[in-house]
Amino acid sequence: MPATTHRASHSAAFSGKSGLVLSLLLIAAAGLFLLDILLGSVKIPAAEVLNILFSKKSEHTAWQFIIEKIRLPKALTAVLAGSALSVSGLQMQTLFRNPLAGPSELGITAGAGLGVAAVMLAGGGSTGIYAISQLGAGSSWLIIIMAALGSAAVLSLILLIAGRIRDHVILLITGVMIGTVTLSIVSIWQYFSRPEQLQEYIMWTFGSLGGVTHNHLQVLSIVIVAGILLSYSSSKTLNALLLGESYARSMGLSVFASRLVIMAATSLLTGSVTAFCGPIGFVGIAVPHITRSIMGTSNHRILIPAACLTGTVLMLFCDILSQLPGTQTVIPINIVTSVLGAPVVIWIIISRNNLRSSFS
Repeated sequence: MPATTHRASHSAAFSGKSGLVLSLLLIAAAGLFLLDILLGSVKIPAAEVLNILFSKKSEHTAWQFIIEKIRLPKALTAVLAGSALSVSGLQMQTLFRNPLAGPSELGITAGAGLGVAAVMLAGGGSTGIYAISQLGAGSSWLIIIMAALGSAAVLSLILLIAGRIRDHVILLITGVMIGTVTLSIVSIWQYFSRPEQLQEYIMWTFGSLGGVTHNHLQVLSIVIVAGILLSYSSSKTLNALLLGESYARSMGLSVFASRLVIMAATSLLTGSVTAFCGPIGFVGIAVPHITRSIMGTSNHRILIPAACLTGTVLMLFCDILSQLPGTQTVIPINIVTSVLGAPVVIWIIISRNNLRSSFS
């Protein structure tokens, strides 16, 4: 019996361990969420932060504004982005049976960026994320739809090529090349754009959790919750695909329909986060490996909620680091996730020589 089948069929045996690990992750996520709101360039006492969060009242209107309008939306965005990118990467690694697959590595994030560029640079005016937010929720939906369509287009192309190429490394290189071509198209667009159009778009490419407004957050929450529920409903399909398409067909599953559902969920999750937070690397490839390591299972009914919590913990931690405690400087989140994440991925690959065994 293949190792993955053995693990999936004995998921009940891991229920005690899984429950304990999920509880610890939940506690860590709650603690980092409060710490992320507590820390910042303006020092606010912890008691006052809790009072504002739970009673919605404070004698210091400036502190209340900072907590409610800046830090709380940013922390909630970190939770949503971490969960969405982690689940998206988990699905990609299972769908392609490739341990190196991820939204950024396969060019899916670049596809979402092309959709965002179409909104920000093709309007003929200075249309940036902030300007779009002032136009209401309808424009927020527009940018998410364009980003999701860009992701879906690249993902469809990768899937088409994956039908002819079985080698994991070649497929990864192909994904990188498609991402490069997509970025080149955006670069040409940038070259012919006016400087005032470029300024906000370039800032967007650095990645930020702080630019998400309440209007954005409402739309982002709806799309990401829908994407995660769609992904979780595909858990049984993902477990079957992990054992190969032939096995999935023998189980009576429609591989084509399953791919469409997984593509739709991945496009929604990656596209929505990229639309409002910019491209964020590392999370989509590293968190699924970390999650498998700590959960010790390949069952997606357990891995998907665990990936959400692990991604949340990681993204909140990176956001805290990005604020450079004690200073007023905030560095782009994409830099923090890359600097912190790359060594972790290398360590996982080196320490787990049987990395491929999770996909065979």
